[in-house]
Amino acid sequence: MSSLSATEAQQLKEQVRRFWNANPCGMKFTEAEFGTRAFFDAVEEHRYRTEGHIKTVVDFPRWKDRQVLEIGCGLGTDGLQFARAGADYLGVDLTETAVKTTESRLRMYGVPGRTQQADAENLPFADNSFDLVYSHGVLHHTPDTPQTIREVYRVLRPEGTAMIMLYHRNSYNYYGNIMFFRRLGSQLLRFSWGPKAVSAVTGEDCTRLEELRARMLRDPQRFFSAAEFLNQNTDGAGNPLARVYSRSEAAAMFHQFSEVETQVHFLNKRWIPLLGSILPQRVELNLAHRWGWHLWIIGKK
Repeated sequence: MSSLSATEAQQLKEQVRRFWNANPCGMKFTEAEFGTRAFFDAVEEHRYRTEGHIKTVVDFPRWKDRQVLEIGCGLGTDGLQFARAGADYLGVDLTETAVKTTESRLRMYGVPGRTQQADAENLPFADNSFDLVYSHGVLHHTPDTPQTIREVYRVLRPEGTAMIMLYHRNSYNYYGNIMFFRRLGSQLLRFSWGPKAVSAVTGEDCTRLEELRARMLRDPQRFFSAAEFLNQNTDGAGNPLARVYSRSEAAAMFHQFSEVETQVHFLNKRWIPLLGSILPQRVELNLAHRWGWHLWIIGKK
């Protein structure tokens, strides 16, 4: 449960809403004009090329003629797959940008589906409404994640399924990339030449690194705290909230469910120095199933 007061939690949630409204997840992977068909096609290609396990785990055709709720519809990439497969799809998001973008995308590709702005901690739906509640990389960005899981359980029909992806604490990306290499590299941001040097080595956007530098110089103690460093090094500088969970922590939030399975995927190998680009696929997959960044929790009501 969140240790924040109700007022603090609401203020933080508003910061989250503003950040994601301005920075829709996935748009950085293409230079095509936002909202065009070329943009959407490029986003889709990148997503399933780098995270091919999504189609295997979700099995979109399985949900044909079923009521599907996606919490955090983002750019509508997975929502489009549900709708194409014949699901009765409803995508919700805290941000107006995501809702409008997903609605536009469904229309552009000529598939049915609905969108609605909503808060995952207080879903505006009746009990027992959906066969599947799906959320990929969203619920770790809200002040009270356990409350969102209770809401997921509430709106699911008996024997309905929840598929939720949260960031994995016991992963290479958390301990190796973020908490070791990025913390080490961030020391260079103390210097005026630091952002350009880090950008030259890592390929990170220099503007983003300049923003990180400004945040570090304003309050180094806060910047290097574990919680704030995670916030600033997951989904971009200025991200107000991100959390990570172990398998046991995630399973505890799903204690109401009759069956719970956890899976780990996505090694994020581009942040493995030297070896990331040459890892054989079989080795990558084996490592991803143990040290991957994406923790999937699949629960049956």
